[in-house]
Amino acid sequence: MKAKELRDLTLDELVSKESDLQTELFNLRFRLATGQLDNPMTIKAVRRDMARVKTVIRQKQSQQA
Repeated sequence: MKAKELRDLTLDELVSKESDLQTELFNLRFRLATGQLDNPMTIKAVRRDMARVKTVIRQKQSQQA
């Protein structure tokens, strides 16, 4: 997911996206612990996506203030 795509979303959509990514990260960690995760690099990708979302949320909040 690109930061440019995230900047086009509204603040509510970004918060929803962050929640979805947190849920996905939890599920990936659970699958890793039980040995069912095929590619552990997906955890890294989800963490980076979450960081991008949080960065864009912070930027939008600072622009509104």
